[in-house]
Amino acid sequence: MRIAVMGAGAVGCYYGGMLARAGHEVVLIGRTRHVAAIRRDGLLIDSQSFQARLPMQASTDASAVHGAKLVLCCVKSTDTETAGAALAGHLDRDALVLSLQNGVDNAVRLQTLLQHDVAPAVVYVATEMAAPGHVKHHGRGELVIGPSPSSDGLVTLFAEAAVPVEVSDNVAGALWAKLLLNCVYNALSAISQLPYGRLVQGEGVEDVMRAIVQECLAVARGEGVSMADDSWPAVERIARTMPGQLSSTAQDLARHKRSEIDHLNGYIVRRGEALGIATPVNRVLHSLVKLLESRSHGQRAGALT
Repeated sequence: MRIAVMGAGAVGCYYGGMLARAGHEVVLIGRTRHVAAIRRDGLLIDSQSFQARLPMQASTDASAVHGAKLVLCCVKSTDTETAGAALAGHLDRDALVLSLQNGVDNAVRLQTLLQHDVAPAVVYVATEMAAPGHVKHHGRGELVIGPSPSSDGLVTLFAEAAVPVEVSDNVAGALWAKLLLNCVYNALSAISQLPYGRLVQGEGVEDVMRAIVQECLAVARGEGVSMADDSWPAVERIARTMPGQLSSTAQDLARHKRSEIDHLNGYIVRRGEALGIATPVNRVLHSLVKLLESRSHGQRAGALT
């Protein structure tokens, strides 16, 4: 199968690389420095269980999705509209589009822009771009999707690439469960620049994390989303299964890049305001990350001048 990955960062390169390793024709669409490295040397996957360098197609142009029967959209939530505008007009009519993004509303936003069915996928993987064209896998890798005429085929396709896929009747609940985990870990890891395993050992951190969970659950209930009342075991599991992982928000701040915080803790704050639900802990974390972002951008601007 010809498969395209729109947004070939850490997540996109990992899943695209795994599918290419299974024998599929994969094209990665990403930033110039990664594309140049992949065209020159192939994609290096540095996994927990193997290391492989894979010859791959790579492009900076969204038109490279032409002919793909499966398109994985892996761009940051902040870039969803830009990606949708770039993809419009290039998708095959029968292409299946999967949104492998943080947040709960990206598939809907993409579908509106593309006028094309877009299915959400919940992603549980710890990855980072260690260097241009070099993706490092720290743990996990499973996906959760909803039932559809394509779901059985996707389960088989990804299973053959050693990627577990669960089909859930409550994808909205799964998306919110992932959003809850991101709200718990992303901002705290970004502010402290600590990986999850060390982060959870901090004084008073567990109380803060539990408060975030309760605020997120309250907003989810206000939105009519069905979620398990006891989400704490899932929160603990993240630190246990990904102890060395820095959050994507921490990585963005370290690289002076804009983060997805507006679509994580910021989303909880906005929906809480709309529903009349107080979210003071999420509000503080969102504000602190935005301050750090502004400082990072100022430092980057100073370096460029």
